Amino acid sequence: MVIERRRWFHHNLEGIQAEKLLLEKGDPGSFLVRPSWTNPGNFTLSVRREDCVTHIRIRNTGDFLDLYGGETFATLSELVDYYRENHGELKEKNGSIIELKYPLFCQDPLAESSRWFHGPMSRNEAQKLLMEKGKNGSFLVRESIQKPGSYVLSVATGDQVSHILINRKKDNKFDAGGGHQFLTLKELIDFYTATPMVEKNGGLVYLKQPFNATRLNVSTINKRIRQLECENVSGRHLAGFHEEFEELHQDIHDTKARSRLEGAKSHNLDKNRYKNILPFDSTIVRLLDGDPNIPGSDYINANYISWPVSTRVQLQVVLLTHKEYLSFVTVPMDSLTESLLGGSTTVDPLPPKTARGSPAPLSPSSSSSSGPRYIATQGTLPNTIVDFWRMVWQEHSAIIVMITKEVERGRNKCSRYWPTLTHPTLELSSYGGTLRVCHLAEQNLETYTLRELHLSRDYPAANNGSGDARGFVVYHYQFHAWPDHGTPADPSCVLNFMFDISKRMESLTECGPMVVHCSAGIGRSGTFIVIDMLINYIKRYGLQCDIDVSRTVQAVREQRSGMVQIETQYRFIYKAVQNFVSTLSQRLQLHNELQPLGVDYTNINQAPADLMQTQRPDSTSPVDSRLSSTSPHFAKSGSFPCKSDLCVAPSYAKSIYANAEH
Repeated sequence: MVIERRRWFHHNLEGIQAEKLLLEKGDPGSFLVRPSWTNPGNFTLSVRREDCVTHIRIRNTGDFLDLYGGETFATLSELVDYYRENHGELKEKNGSIIELKYPLFCQDPLAESSRWFHGPMSRNEAQKLLMEKGKNGSFLVRESIQKPGSYVLSVATGDQVSHILINRKKDNKFDAGGGHQFLTLKELIDFYTATPMVEKNGGLVYLKQPFNATRLNVSTINKRIRQLECENVSGRHLAGFHEEFEELHQDIHDTKARSRLEGAKSHNLDKNRYKNILPFDSTIVRLLDGDPNIPGSDYINANYISWPVSTRVQLQVVLLTHKEYLSFVTVPMDSLTESLLGGSTTVDPLPPKTARGSPAPLSPSSSSSSGPRYIATQGTLPNTIVDFWRMVWQEHSAIIVMITKEVERGRNKCSRYWPTLTHPTLELSSYGGTLRVCHLAEQNLETYTLRELHLSRDYPAANNGSGDARGFVVYHYQFHAWPDHGTPADPSCVLNFMFDISKRMESLTECGPMVVHCSAGIGRSGTFIVIDMLINYIKRYGLQCDIDVSRTVQAVREQRSGMVQIETQYRFIYKAVQNFVSTLSQRLQLHNELQPLGVDYTNINQAPADLMQTQRPDSTSPVDSRLSSTSPHFAKSGSFPCKSDLCVAPSYAKSIYANAEH
């Protein structure tokens, strides 16, 4: 699965232009790939190295790609990824290392403005997608993996898929081989939607309905939301938010992996708030301190929710490119997800368990990389309060997020499980020892209440020969501004709530999975978790990364049934991400405008308000011209901004055109 759109590929760039672009808008380590104009079919890797540019020839033999010797690769993406990940493998003949640090992006608005465009996708992936989920006449456009700079139109025709190459000419016109040329991909698609294409065998290919992509580049989220809002039910297919949300129900899943046998056992039925909302057995939280002689003593209606991961994300170097995002939160690199980019997903294995009754302390950085980041659970019942605190103790969960009131519209949504000012201590007897929850402090804010609690445990002397175990502080965040039906009118209140929680988590030295619950533990809880996943991904990878709301929701649903319950919640996820991106763009733009030219400020713990303050620069860090590419001002070009329009034009005489050792 190609998980990075190859924005480092510039399809219509010559050598002098590449040098100018890299020297003006890049930094040492910035690179791009372009076609070779002297040897058509081959490519050139151009890399900035201090005040010069090195050009490395990439040979395309027709069977593989290489640097005229050494390692061979099937695609440009594999070649670039290999030399980015294997530091020291790319060298000049004199032994000097050539580093590929920062891709210089080239955005293609011609294609990305349409939802039928799916970015880089292999022939087999397109075929599988159209045969499993498409209809006769469904079509999509994808970037050609084998021929960078070109596109492929894939169309479901009966029981097979036709793949038609769309060449991009040197004059930037598009040609599908039918004798017509078009200025844009959209013009080409519009023409062949009205006029069927003729295959070489004489067969007709009809473009009936687009197979729309859900993956999007973060910088284009405003355009995507406008598209989704404008599309309505018409003719033969559904569209917009409704279409995307309804397609989530059509996904086929492994029924064995989604079994819910534990929650359906007779001795566990009264522990479920809603009889049909049960935890998946594959991700269920099992309580380890229960009485082995009592059936169901290990049961709680809760599931681990992990960052969906499959292969190691290949964009780790972008972390260095976008240091400013770290000023908002620390997110473990190993937890980043291909699913957010629209790839296939698997789920992190459940964390190893410690001795019975002992909490498993985890650092904020290790909690996500070695185990789940969240636990989604239902609102407590009177008979599950003890089990809830047993779980918090076992998992060492120092953050609890409650997205409901105790009573809404006259119905009990959650039994009070925390101590109060008037009843400051809650003692809960259990087989593994008495749990003690003490009220420390409480702060009532506009949209939520923050309670500081202390959780400890008295172990029976027979268990370990000691009296009590060292406890820890639990921060209980109860959000009040989520209406019983629907979603908050303004996403900013939820984002501010999340920001406060993230800052708290950063400050903790030990913290297990965040416990998130509403009433059923699926609707608001799922919405909160998906938004948190997406915005943390953007913080880590920047405003040029790709995300996929639909597949992220799907990945979370594979860990707990029904996460994100209604279309309005699904729409709210988009709106929250849009709000976050807009705010972050403005802050970064202001931050960059206040910095001296060429200086990068690297205090990663600063709050958004601190962006107004100047700090001592780190001379070893990448300069801010690269970071400025995240600003909306530069979103159209997709490349890094010039440090100054007033600076002296650089000399291009210092370029080096030679192939490297490898």
